Amino acid sequence: MQLGPLELGLILVIVLLIFGAGKLPEVFRSMGEGIREFREAASTDDAKEKTPKDSTNTPQAS
Repeated sequence: MQLGPLELGLILVIVLLIFGAGKLPEVFRSMGEGIREFREAASTDDAKEKTPKDSTNTPQAS
């Protein structure tokens, strides 16, 4: 499903009504930071899953 220009415009108008024009940059900045953190966490988890687990190099407590 793709959003067309009419749907995007309607969403923007609703966001403007809810948050106001002054808060809009702050809202989008926090959304961008949240998306960025989510992507970083997801890529870190993927990298951890792909690394082989080698138990021979782990130090053992005596």
